[in-house]
Amino acid sequence: MPQLCEVLHQANSWGINAYNYHNGGRSPQDYARFVAEGGKMHLIAQVTAQDDATAMVRNLKPLALQRRGEEIDLAFRNGTMASEREWCKRARDLGVMVGVGTHKPEVITLVEEQGWDIDFYSGCVYNRTRTPEEWRKELNGQLMEMPGDIYMQSDPARMFAAIRQTAKPCFAFKILAAGRIADGGVEQAFRTAFASIKPIDGVYVGVFPQRKDELKENAELVHRILTAS
Repeated sequence: MPQLCEVLHQANSWGINAYNYHNGGRSPQDYARFVAEGGKMHLIAQVTAQDDATAMVRNLKPLALQRRGEEIDLAFRNGTMASEREWCKRARDLGVMVGVGTHKPEVITLVEEQGWDIDFYSGCVYNRTRTPEEWRKELNGQLMEMPGDIYMQSDPARMFAAIRQTAKPCFAFKILAAGRIADGGVEQAFRTAFASIKPIDGVYVGVFPQRKDELKENAELVHRILTAS
């Protein structure tokens, strides 16, 4: 879609040169058009259970493959993390950097303890993959009508602590609670994120610039925060 390519070009114009890519829908065609129009991104491609990692490397030439958090968290819950470790080994053989995504701080702790051969982590600061039983425990026996849409304010500190305890680079994501933080809290969310991660870390931030130029606002905000520090 032209507007998606336009957003990527706008990102380039503001110095944003990395893209956490998801291979769904029209993404392959849109990204191909962006590149054909002269756009450049360091691609960090999320890989789901349905994706062909070999084909993605061949067609997209990404900087890195990141195993998507939903797959990792499911394996953690089911006790099948050994298969995900094998996936990371196969991804390494494709000649790219390898990352593990997760919504659970304890996943980072486990992977660190086991010494997986990976380059980075991507950690959602809100734990969205709790089971109903885990939600009841966190919510004092209650369960909301939409447990997948609960963003607990106590969660970010837990993920940030896990990010700081590994020497590997990490990307914190959903720092704005998937758009649920009101405009007045956006700057503080960015400030908290950058104050809570390591100097070698970064953030993934989604944008939906229909009502305003979120790319411009985010770029200026991050520049202001980091140059002041």
